[in-house]
This record gives sequence, C-alpha cells and structure tokens, in this order.
Amino acid sequence: MRVSLKDVAAHAGVSIKTVSNVVNNYQHVTPAMRERVQRSIDALGYRPNLTARHLRKGRTGIIALALPELGNPYFAELAAAVIDAAAAHDYIVLLDHTGGRREQEVLVSQGFRARVIDGLILSPIELEAEDLRDQSEPVPLVLLGERDYDLPYDHIAIDNVAAARAAVRHLLDLGRREVAFIGARRGRSEPAQLRVRGWREELSAAGLPADDALVAATDGWGHADGAAAMARILDSGRCPDAVFAYNDPMAIGAMRVLHERGLRVPEDIALVGFDDVVEGRFGAVTLTSVSPDKEAIGRLAVESVLARLGDGPPPEPRRVWADYRLVRRESTLGRSQG
Repeated sequence: MRVSLKDVAAHAGVSIKTVSNVVNNYQHVTPAMRERVQRSIDALGYRPNLTARHLRKGRTGIIALALPELGNPYFAELAAAVIDAAAAHDYIVLLDHTGGRREQEVLVSQGFRARVIDGLILSPIELEAEDLRDQSEPVPLVLLGERDYDLPYDHIAIDNVAAARAAVRHLLDLGRREVAFIGARRGRSEPAQLRVRGWREELSAAGLPADDALVAATDGWGHADGAAAMARILDSGRCPDAVFAYNDPMAIGAMRVLHERGLRVPEDIALVGFDDVVEGRFGAVTLTSVSPDKEAIGRLAVESVLARLGDGPPPEPRRVWADYRLVRRESTLGRSQG
C-alpha cells in the first residue's frame, strides 16, 4: 500500500502538518524536527504524490517544450537541461517536435489548452509575430532563440552576433586571413543571419574583406549540409585557411570533406563550430566551438514559466541573455595545445 503523510506522522510521532511542512521544504521547521521526519520518510519509503499536489493548486504539473529538430544534438542537450530544471521544481516536461515549420509552430503555440499543460517553452524558426499577437490562451509562453518578436513574452537567448565575432576573432588571432562561413540558411533563419553578421563585422573590424564567395548557404543544419557546403567552396577553386560553421554538426561534416580532400585540420584549414555538443569533443580532431550555457537557458526558461504561475501579479516580460564561451580545441590549436 502507498505510504501516506499520516503514516509518516505516526512513525515520527508528529502531526501531519509538520510532515507536510518538511515535505514541502517550508522554512519554519527546526533542523532537529526536519531530521526526525526525514528519518521516518526514509524508513517508510514515502514518496510525495506530485499529481495531487499540483491538482490542489489547479495545475497539471506539466510544462511543454517545443523544439524545431530533436535530431540536432544541441536541441537534445537543451531538452535535457529543461527537463532537469523542471524536475527540480517537481514538474515533468512534455516534448514536441515542430520541424521548424510555421504551421506546426502555430499549432503548438495555439493548440495546447490550460487543462493539459501549465506553460509552454517554444523555440521558433518560422513563426511570425502575428501568430502570437492574438494569443488568447492563459498558459504562460516563453520563447527561446533569436527571433525578435517585440511582443510581451519572456525571451531567453544568447548574443549570436557577439558569439560569432568571438569565433572569428579567435581565427584571426591565430593568423588566419581568409575565413569562410558555412550554413547561411536559405530562407528566413535569424540565428544564421546574426552569425553571418558577426562574421562580417569581425572581418571588417580587422580590415579584411567579407567575401560573399566564401559564404555557403544551406537548406538544413546537419552533417550532410556542412559537407556539401564545404565541397562547394573547394570546388569553386577557393581554399580558405579557416572556416566558421553555423553549428557543430555542419563543422564535423565539413571536417570530413577536408580529410577526404587531403587537407589537414588545423594545419591547412582551421575550423570553428557552434553549440559545443558532445560529439565535437570526441572526434579524431576535437572541435573548437562556441558553447552556449545550455543549463542556464533551461533553468531560466523553466523559472520564467513558474514565475507566471505564482499567486501574485505576473512579472513584466523580459529578454534575458544567457552566457556563452568559446571552447578552444584541436581544430584550431592543433594537438599540442588543443
């Protein structure tokens, strides 16, 4: 039979209210009493009924997370960060996949009802401002990524322009002078546009041309897209001495093509990715990459949802910049320093 608060109270010789205070981590419990109740909890194997706890507050205990591409390692790692952050608040996460398609993002943003979830965290790609402007659902919505909607929703992002400039600056500091960019998306993709902008600005600041012939546009974000983009640049007769890729999978795809063409990384061509996914840390040549603070993004997103579920007035919408850092590895420094 399921162990109840009453069972724990009887075992500890205290009131049910005292056990509830300990389980809910209320502050006004003495350390000695907390330890006494915890011993009974451990001895009996008591587990809180989280569903009942949320229902008493008129909640479901579920936060939805909608991402454009679950096969992308960055989004997989981001999902794990959100799930961990939600679990710390006794919430579970319902995961959805939009494919980065506007119609699916609209469906997600407007299709959930308050009886199903308590909040939605959405990373949009093609969603337009008008799709959100008439949002009538009472469910809190938090946006991730770099699409700027100028609408009253919490928005968690990193500064893609500054991060891209840091990546290119690292290459220039190593003496590289012809830096290609692969992954300028065909169609609308604000993260790609911002990273290209950072590439241009840093080259310009160094007095170097931002040569459009060294910008390779792609339709996707994956390994094959990076490989094809790298091959197109090389087949054009150009051979840059550095490459900045839109993300790590594309950088890894580009690295494969460089290997097949007999070009060494980083001796012939230095390579920087973006997102710092696990895969890039274990290749034959480890990958230098811009590393967004995924744990902070997940935590900030969950906290933003929960802040709007409190009893007081909702906080003002905010745009929060999460941190990032450039992790230097063998693809730019070589094996002696990477």
